Amino acid sequence: MTVLSPAHPAPTTTGAQVRRGTPEYRRIGAALFLTGFSAFSLIYCAQPLLTAFTRDFHVTPAQSALSLSLTTGCLAVSILIMSAVADSFSRRRVMLTSLLAAALLNGLAALAPTWNLLLLCRALEGLALGGVPAVAMAYLAEEIHPRDLGAAMGQYVGGTAFGGMMGRVCIGLLAGVTSWHAALLVMGGLGLLSAAGFALLLPASRGFQPRPAAPAREHLRRWAAHLRTPGLGALFTLGFLNLGVMVAAFNYLGFRLHAPPYSLSAAAISLIFLTYLLGSAASGWGGRMADRRGRRPLLLTGLTLGGAGLALTLLSPLPVVILGVTLITVGFFVTHSVASSSVGQLARRDKGHASALYLLAYYAGSSVVGVLGGWVWAAGGWTLLVALCAALLLFGLVLIRRVPRT
Repeated sequence: MTVLSPAHPAPTTTGAQVRRGTPEYRRIGAALFLTGFSAFSLIYCAQPLLTAFTRDFHVTPAQSALSLSLTTGCLAVSILIMSAVADSFSRRRVMLTSLLAAALLNGLAALAPTWNLLLLCRALEGLALGGVPAVAMAYLAEEIHPRDLGAAMGQYVGGTAFGGMMGRVCIGLLAGVTSWHAALLVMGGLGLLSAAGFALLLPASRGFQPRPAAPAREHLRRWAAHLRTPGLGALFTLGFLNLGVMVAAFNYLGFRLHAPPYSLSAAAISLIFLTYLLGSAASGWGGRMADRRGRRPLLLTGLTLGGAGLALTLLSPLPVVILGVTLITVGFFVTHSVASSSVGQLARRDKGHASALYLLAYYAGSSVVGVLGGWVWAAGGWTLLVALCAALLLFGLVLIRRVPRT
């Protein structure tokens, strides 16, 4: 649905919105898939390099995790800022500028001679990417017919899953045969190519027109209104918990598998992230099933799968651990696909602001729980880390009751 404002009243019909199966729908889907791929490959390409960072820069595992936590933390702040100013610019231009800047900064991070400079580049990369997630979700909510929004959001989230996988797998394999410097440069180049494809494919907005920026107090009013909307607060918190658990588990899984009795190489560990292929498929499935059967059953399914996967990783056999990682991945993407599309459906107006609050909580979860997980890992190893993640998922199960059934 269209973002509402006094200058841009709501349309009386959704007939102008894009329906599934049309050529325009396919172009939008392909462009947003590339957006998700580029953004998430650039965000998470640091994750397989944490053990290399601890070795080359002589930092602790928790300190090495800052290369990801700073990116997602700055991204969370940037999303909130962009939601306040992005309505003054073309949706397409905002996303394209963000993708190009982030890809270039990833290249600069590859050349950083010191740990502090690398962290600075990664923080700036998070700030640059702020124009992508909130605007992408708002674009879909404005352009796609409500009956097809779940499937379209699932395709975008599928792109984020594929990007997260490629960022982890490719960079791990490249770092194994070259260096982490070269691997980061390659990921920056792929980001530039994805931005070019996005620019060629994405149609101009039909459900949105740029308008002058509103005063700060108006943005505060819009955010406060969303926090009072039944169900939205629970969805924001679910986003925080869902990504926080995923990042904490994956950050320190590499350290566990790198140590005895597994003693896996960085390249071998990166191959485990091929489980993201199932996550990509699961996100689309989750979005379609939520359109048919409602939000609550799918949110329950996603969180339960994640909890089962965590339990399996406590066992020793490597195939069982990989199965557990697979279930964590599938559960995460089912939950995220349903929660993110539900935000666009529950928000009656100012959808960009609603998306920004969800993503603020989502990436704040990555930063906060990612760092907290490092302290827990240092204090009690994998068992204590799994206990923390399980407790957070259990809290998420309690929150599902606050999400509307429809």
